[in-house]
Amino acid sequence: MGYLYLALAISLELIGTTCLKYSEGFTKLYPSLATLAAYGLCFYLFSKSLLYLHLSIAYAIWCAIGIVAATLISVFLFNEALSPAGYFAIALIVAGVIILNLFGPAH
Repeated sequence: MGYLYLALAISLELIGTTCLKYSEGFTKLYPSLATLAAYGLCFYLFSKSLLYLHLSIAYAIWCAIGIVAATLISVFLFNEALSPAGYFAIALIVAGVIILNLFGPAH
């Protein structure tokens, strides 16, 4: 159940982040409202996931998936460029989360 809450929280965080870009500095009403709603629900669901998961694991997964997905959104939706070093850095983040999940907190 914890991973389901976490997946929903990550999804809403990405929706909120995408709407934040569309809000143009909170100058557009509907994207601004969508941003606030998505982030509010995101943090609620993340707090629910922490009832089942270690904070260190949940936050690392949230950050890694969020970074990778937000990068993909920025590249494909907003046509923003990413350097080869940027791709390498993202790969290091993902590797770190995998290592943390394999050898992280004692169970």
